[in-house]
Amino acid sequence: MAYVNNIRMFVRVYELGNMSAAARDQRTSPAVASARIAELERHLGVRLFNRTTRALHPTEHGRLFYDGARGILEAIDTAEGSVMEATQSPRGTLYVAAPLHLGRKVIAPAVVPFREIYPEIDIRLRLSDRSVDVTSEGLDLAFHLGPLADSDLKVRMIADCERVLAAAPDYIAQKGAPADGEALIKEKHACLNLRFPGAQEFQWTLRTRDGPKRYDISGPLESDDGDVLTDWALAGCGIVLKPRFEIADHLSSGALVEVAKAAPPYPAQLACLSPSRRYRDPKVKVFAEFMIDTCKAVLRA
Repeated sequence: MAYVNNIRMFVRVYELGNMSAAARDQRTSPAVASARIAELERHLGVRLFNRTTRALHPTEHGRLFYDGARGILEAIDTAEGSVMEATQSPRGTLYVAAPLHLGRKVIAPAVVPFREIYPEIDIRLRLSDRSVDVTSEGLDLAFHLGPLADSDLKVRMIADCERVLAAAPDYIAQKGAPADGEALIKEKHACLNLRFPGAQEFQWTLRTRDGPKRYDISGPLESDDGDVLTDWALAGCGIVLKPRFEIADHLSSGALVEVAKAAPPYPAQLACLSPSRRYRDPKVKVFAEFMIDTCKAVLRA
């Protein structure tokens, strides 16, 4: 198992590009991670990474070894999965990503009853509103809210989530309620935008009589955390674009009010993504099914 552990560490260092991050990922120390890579390099007789004080990059040998190393780990996972499926006892560690609000309010709470059923499956849950690269980040599953890019990933559609534009009564009293997308721009409304490094979308696409139209919105406040945008909207700082289920309680209480109803946003697709090769793993299957059912139940409520 020592050699397999060394290979597993190499793959995570390669994918994460950082020894300390890989060590945390594998629940060990940077010293142990470094020792495993050094042992693997001695065994192979080549250097796998070029190390500097600021960065770590795979060598040509490292790049060549990576595909084979991934294949070894996948073969082991497939073999173990076959045994687990036969014994109906899935076990192992799952690496899962989800948007912040969905993760905090739906996925994380559901992990508790899930592990009561499957106590031998460990969960490593990462929450972020940024787009994630499922394959390069070594994820088994990712819950995605928004447009889907073409890829080789296994996609399980969960629901089309209605989205709305909303603002606090205090903001509306001061700035007025825009009737549509044109008013957002002409009346210079403060729009609370979700932005993060690498984000491509700096516009809101709204439904109009002439079809979809993109509006170059702006405002003084931006964040990479969708829940922060909701808090700012509640404080009267501007207009927020959110899935209805995320702010349903605030809409019901009147803390937030829908605006620009003549040009509502398009629904956001909620989907579960997984590398096709990983979806055959029993632990991935049972977790995906459990969480998809949970998400559907929450969205129906």
